[in-house]
Amino acid sequence: MPIIEVNMLEGRPPDAKERLIQALTDAAVTSIGAPRDSVRIILREMPSGHFAVGGQSFAAKAAAKAAKKE
Repeated sequence: MPIIEVNMLEGRPPDAKERLIQALTDAAVTSIGAPRDSVRIILREMPSGHFAVGGQSFAAKAAAKAAKKE
C-alpha cells in the first residue's frame, strides 16, 4: 500500500487538490503497479508563515513584495 505525503502552502482551490490526488494516484498505479484502491494520499497544507526559504517566510516575502508595489 503506497502512502504519498505532500506538503504544500495553503490556498489552492479544492478542484486543484483533487487533480493532484488523481495525478499522484495514477502515477503510483502506472509506475509501480499499485492497485488503485491501495493508494493513499495525504495532503498537508501549511500557512505561508510556517514555510521559509533563505531565512524568510513566504508570508514575509509576500508582505515585502506588496509594500514595494505601494
